[in-house]
Amino acid sequence: MTRPVDSDCSNHYRQTNIRSEHNEQTVRVKSRPLPGATSVSQLPTIDISGADARDRGRQYGEGARSLIERSLAFYAESVPRATGLPWAEVLERAPRWVPVIEPIAPGLLDEVRGIAEGSGRTFAEILALNSRGELTRGNPFEDTAAKEERDDGCTSFAILQQANPLGHVWAGQNWDLWAGVADTVVLLRVSQPGKPTVIGHVEAGQLARHGANSAGLALNANGLGAGFGSGLSVPGTFVRRMVLESWDMYDALQVVFNARQSLSSNLLLTHREGFAIDVETTPGRHGWMYPTDGLLVHGNHFQAFVPPQLNETYKPFSVDSLYRVPRVEEGLRQVRRDGTTEKAVETIVQTTMSDHFSHPNAVCQHVDPRRHELDRYATIVSSLVDLTTGTYRLTPGLPCSNSYQQAPWNLYDGPGLSDRPDVDDPALSLAVAG
Repeated sequence: MTRPVDSDCSNHYRQTNIRSEHNEQTVRVKSRPLPGATSVSQLPTIDISGADARDRGRQYGEGARSLIERSLAFYAESVPRATGLPWAEVLERAPRWVPVIEPIAPGLLDEVRGIAEGSGRTFAEILALNSRGELTRGNPFEDTAAKEERDDGCTSFAILQQANPLGHVWAGQNWDLWAGVADTVVLLRVSQPGKPTVIGHVEAGQLARHGANSAGLALNANGLGAGFGSGLSVPGTFVRRMVLESWDMYDALQVVFNARQSLSSNLLLTHREGFAIDVETTPGRHGWMYPTDGLLVHGNHFQAFVPPQLNETYKPFSVDSLYRVPRVEEGLRQVRRDGTTEKAVETIVQTTMSDHFSHPNAVCQHVDPRRHELDRYATIVSSLVDLTTGTYRLTPGLPCSNSYQQAPWNLYDGPGLSDRPDVDDPALSLAVAG
């Protein structure tokens, strides 16, 4: 299905229709500078839809084919460095994840198969790409503790209605990742019957990373660095996609607490009705925290609790997180006083997320040339999602040098709670009872 571009965004995106034997797909491409460079790359916006998961995957794979190739080239070099395994052996072992994932997310595995078919890659390659968090932290195929290395360094935030004069709810973050994959990011929309429509920004070929849905739920995720040597478990991309397909906070939290993971990660969940919770996950116990005066900020260290396994020796894997969090908290408090318009809020958020204290390892992360070239990080996207209005904004690259630009879709173009197939809308229930 070809979907029109919003008129507000038509000057920022060009539209290309990609046809295949399966369907017609729309890809919108916008140029952006790479972090730390003046060259220009492209940020595709890919819209996939349909009831058949494998077909949705084919649409995705066809639209992101060249970017998936770039991403795999990067991980084919970086993963062996992290795991000690040749890339060919990683791919040989990747199918071991199938029996772990299949019982809880068979449809997502089919989507991965479709991505492989559409992009001309193997199923093992796309499965490995969707397990890159686990693969870049050591050897997940052995029951040994993972390395505490940086992964998904981010500063996430939620701003609830009591923290701003407009009474809106916002969620967002700076997504810090290897600069080597900066030009593989896509903005993806997934529409399927019986589930909320999902909009997210991801590395090409991945099911999910960060995003929001048409039921008013947003997910922003951060790495926490700690691994526990618990063997194969559900890769984080599958967990995140299941969260983003949830109709409500209850279902989302059920996913988080029931899906066993081998790594620790942080998941900030924000809902349009003015609720946010941050969950620090481990293979065992989870910890959680709530906003203070309507504001919640999380980085890459344990803030709610320190797992018992780490308690006596814990050190944040990303020490800059210790100052990024208070810097962002301080900056976003200005929204309470001066956030009287949506533009004012956007300006405050962009200024805050462009903070260069302790540059280059700052809130706005620039490439640190002292690091190994496969271990150089940058803020590759900064996002700002208004869960009240449904506008999804992001900067294509560093927020200090790129403005927030609006996605070509509104979150609430998709099905809402009144369209939920298995539970009645509460307003309807009350009307019937009356």
